[in-house]
Amino acid sequence: MRNFAILMVKIGNIELGEFPLLLAPMEDVSDPPFRAVCKEQGVDFMYTEFISSEGLIRDAIKSRQKLDIFDYERPIGIQIFGGDEEAMALSAKICAATNPDLIDINFGCPVKKVVCKGAGAGILKDIPKMIQLTKAVVDSTDLPVTVKTRLGWDESTKNIEEVAERLQDAGIKALSIHGRTRMQMYKGEADWTLIAKVKNNQRIRIPIFGNGDIDSPQKALEYKNRYGVDGIMIGRAAIGYPWFFREVKHYFATGEILPPPTVEERIKVCGKHVEKSCEWKGEKLGILEMRRHYATYFKGLRNAKEYRMRLVNAATLDEVNTILKESIVGLAEANAELT
Repeated sequence: MRNFAILMVKIGNIELGEFPLLLAPMEDVSDPPFRAVCKEQGVDFMYTEFISSEGLIRDAIKSRQKLDIFDYERPIGIQIFGGDEEAMALSAKICAATNPDLIDINFGCPVKKVVCKGAGAGILKDIPKMIQLTKAVVDSTDLPVTVKTRLGWDESTKNIEEVAERLQDAGIKALSIHGRTRMQMYKGEADWTLIAKVKNNQRIRIPIFGNGDIDSPQKALEYKNRYGVDGIMIGRAAIGYPWFFREVKHYFATGEILPPPTVEERIKVCGKHVEKSCEWKGEKLGILEMRRHYATYFKGLRNAKEYRMRLVNAATLDEVNTILKESIVGLAEANAELT
């Protein structure tokens, strides 16, 4: 076993602290409004939603909009995906012009529409091409390049140990590994044992981040200690609950579970998320795309259904803010333990 001395984790020259918590890049979730509320709750590093290399080259509006990053988000990486070397190299240059801290390559998305193009986790069936794509991106930019991937395509091709070495040799500066195969999608339990083997490989010099099934501060600490990774990437546990980052950090420091956010805090952060969504996307689209978040912000609160339904049907920011203010009062008594 490697001796895990306490050191500053670095990606290239980017310092991330002793054990960073990373926000996973999630399609239709990890946009600037969501990243803003996560940053306030202690996340150490964030990524944009993944961006199609072909979309960037075609100058597609949605792809270009995903390049928006803000100074308060730093350090931050832009994640790209694609199956063509030339397109990936050119898209990396386009991304670099917006001045992110690094470029990340998505070799892990299991969604069929991505996989069928030989991108995302689709590349796990062709490791030589994965390395060629990686090298094309590394050679096209002076920024650090990192990769997010999975254990393999299926149970018979869990080749992440070999892949990690080859990706490092191709020039990447960090590797995030989701503990499932592509065929598992998000089903079953994430297997971190192979992630630990990559970290314990004496040839591996780059930071290794683990991802998959971290849904409590206790589990975060358990996996940190058991598998020896350099940091943890958190995805679904943070959706509608950005406080997860501060709760994990508090548990690491004290061994104590923080009380959950109060009703008022939940609703105020939800309101900030809505406002930033409207600022970035415009009021109509901002409100429309916030509807998917209300269920998670109100999750576990008694008597919240009425307010969630009203929010989903609200058409203006003024309406949303009025409903949110009313919900603070209306939910306080039913959820007295959180007030």
